[in-house]
Amino acid sequence: MSDEVLTEVSDGVAVITINRPEARNAVNGAVARGIAKAVEELDASKDAQVLILTGAGGTFSAGMDLKGFLAGDSPSFEDRGFGGIVERPPVKPIIAAVEGYALAGGFELVLACDLVVASEAAKFGLPEVRRSLVAGAGGLLRLPKRIPYHLAMEIALTGEHYPAARLHQAGLVNQLVPAGESLTAARDLAARIGLGGPLALTATKRVIAESGDWDSAEAFRRQAQIITPVFTSADAREGALAFAEKRQPVWRGE
Repeated sequence: MSDEVLTEVSDGVAVITINRPEARNAVNGAVARGIAKAVEELDASKDAQVLILTGAGGTFSAGMDLKGFLAGDSPSFEDRGFGGIVERPPVKPIIAAVEGYALAGGFELVLACDLVVASEAAKFGLPEVRRSLVAGAGGLLRLPKRIPYHLAMEIALTGEHYPAARLHQAGLVNQLVPAGESLTAARDLAARIGLGGPLALTATKRVIAESGDWDSAEAFRRQAQIITPVFTSADAREGALAFAEKRQPVWRGE
C-alpha cells in the first residue's frame, strides 16, 4: 500500500486515510491506486464489515491534484474512476468522515460514500467551473439525487464553498459534530452498522443504491435476485437462532 493511502482495520471497521496533508490530500495517481487497492482488499476480507474514508491533517480532500493533472498524472484508476472509487464504490457500506475542506473531487469522493459524518467547521463545494472544468467525477450526477435540485444547481454553478451545517440541513450530512471529532463519530456509526450481518448489509446497500433506476413492474423481482441468497444463508439461520437464545449472533459471512 502506498504511504499516500493508509489503511487500518479494528473491530470490524476499516479506516482508509488519504495521507497527503502537505497537499491538502489532493488526489493524484498514487492516491487513486491506493484507495482502489484498499477497497478491493477490504471488500474481499471478512475482517471488516464497514469502511470509513477520511483525510489526514484536518482536511478531507481539496480534490484533484492540479499540478499532477498538468504533468499528465491521472487521478483515476481503471474502471473505478476518479480516486479509485467514484465509478465503482465498495460493495460494503462506506462512511465519509470529513474535516476541513471537501472540494471538487474531494466532494465527489464524499458523494461516492453511503453516509457522511462532518465537522461543524467542514466546507463542501464544486469549484470546477471557476477553472473552466466540470465536476465529472460524479458531482453533477449524484448531488441532485442527494439534495434539492435548486440547491444542487447553486452549488455546481457558483463554485462557492458551503458550510457543513447547510448540507446537514439539506440531508446530505448524517451527523454534524464538533471540529476534530468526525472520525470518532464515524467509528461509532460504523460500529452500530456492523452489528448487522455482513451479507444483509451488502445486499441492503445494493438494493438502495441500485433501485432508483428500476422500473416499478420489475422492482420486486430484481430485489429478490439480490436478497434471496441472504435469506438462505447460514447467517440468517444464526440470526434467528441467536434471537431465540437471547444472545448476540456470531456472523460468518456465509
